[in-house]
Amino acid sequence: MKIWYQSMTNLPNWPGYQRVLHSVIDRAKEAGTEVEVHGMTKVGGIGDQFRYLEYLETAELLDNVHQAIDRGFDAFLIGNIGDPGLRAAREVADIPVLGLCESSMHLACIMGASFSFITINDKFTPRIVENVTTYGLEKRFVGAHKMNITRLHDLEGGFENPQSKARILSDFEAAAESADKAGAEVLIAAGGVVSGLLAHWQVSQSECGIPILDGITSLVKMGEMAVKIQSLTGRFISKRRLYAPPPLEQIEELRNAYGNYIYPSVPGPGSR
Repeated sequence: MKIWYQSMTNLPNWPGYQRVLHSVIDRAKEAGTEVEVHGMTKVGGIGDQFRYLEYLETAELLDNVHQAIDRGFDAFLIGNIGDPGLRAAREVADIPVLGLCESSMHLACIMGASFSFITINDKFTPRIVENVTTYGLEKRFVGAHKMNITRLHDLEGGFENPQSKARILSDFEAAAESADKAGAEVLIAAGGVVSGLLAHWQVSQSECGIPILDGITSLVKMGEMAVKIQSLTGRFISKRRLYAPPPLEQIEELRNAYGNYIYPSVPGPGSR
């Protein structure tokens, strides 16, 4: 199977993360799985904790969903804890589309009775908490506990610099201790880069003994599972209501207004 893994980082600006991301994915995937990693190439890739910047980057993500469909990929994975563009991508694609946040939360609910996010800072925290509500998991959620990393790109230093590693890990452990006091049984690192750092450092549980979900590994494995389910049953994502594309009787009108490239899985004039 072929899986498109979409990072929201501009990978050349994150050499340590890029190297570790490939390493974690290669370790996670099955022998017959090909995972192609993509980052942001048109705009941004260093500041998506800000909603406007995430919005600008999401346009490229959705363009890449079309590319993945055209090139015959079996699944599209969004390796960003905000799950940007997830619902729109599912509406467009007839292949499984999974997001890091939603997949991590549902898996955490299997691993334990309650979970907490360790977020990077105050700015990013509300964005993650909104996802908890969107996915209907408030009863299993016992809080988002923040680190103090105001500049997202400062995380890159943790891949090579011992002082950066010590500072980031100490910050993470302080937040994990707060999560423990709140009753968390599973921790989710709120971000692909933080998940990559923990995997790089081989940290799989907090000092107080709470398991830390490996978001990147989990997303890849759930992507493989989704492809297998679709191949066995014929469908993974429901196309009723929320993820339903436009009906056939409207597609020509919509393509005339928006372009022939929209909704490639829907037959009719302009379909590919």
